[in-house]
Amino acid sequence: MAGKPLQLEFVTSAPSVAEVPPSVADVAVVGRSNVGKSSLINALANRRQLAAVSGTPGRTRLINAFRLAEGPEPRPLLVDLPGYGYAKVPKAVKDTWGPMIEGYLTGREQLAMVIVLLDGLVGPTNSDLELLDWLRHEVLPHSVVATKHDKVKSSRRDRRKKDLAAACDLEPRDVLWVSAAKGVNIEILRDRIRSWLVD
Repeated sequence: MAGKPLQLEFVTSAPSVAEVPPSVADVAVVGRSNVGKSSLINALANRRQLAAVSGTPGRTRLINAFRLAEGPEPRPLLVDLPGYGYAKVPKAVKDTWGPMIEGYLTGREQLAMVIVLLDGLVGPTNSDLELLDWLRHEVLPHSVVATKHDKVKSSRRDRRKKDLAAACDLEPRDVLWVSAAKGVNIEILRDRIRSWLVD
């Protein structure tokens, strides 16, 4: 079972926490628009079309829930939250994301872990750091994952890993670097998600 693809099935797109289906536990994925959330979810499940991937930031506008085929009933959920920061959507739509995301993160009793995705190529933005500060203030369990490992030049990776972690007030070992395109550390992340949802 270790490292094997997560057996995920799309369940629903919900406009609020009240409409997210029941589960024994949730792991939520959050990050700025265009950080690669959908690509990562597809890599975790080893399926190309499970989560819609778009070149246009901001396509995820609702709380998307994917049910894991493992664990006790009601089955655990992997939850994809709308991206924050830059997104090509109307301001009126974007303004609803804050309350939607905050409502889910603070109102979901089943929340076991928040995976905070950071763009490894760009580094943490002000929005990323504000989110981390808010999660710490709310004492919500979270884990930082840096995406796009393959796009950072190998000669710069060690420095980038140190700088990214320091900006987040973390040690380099506290940040898991992944690449959805190349499969870097995807098996490790799968096992961590299972430990948060099933164990």
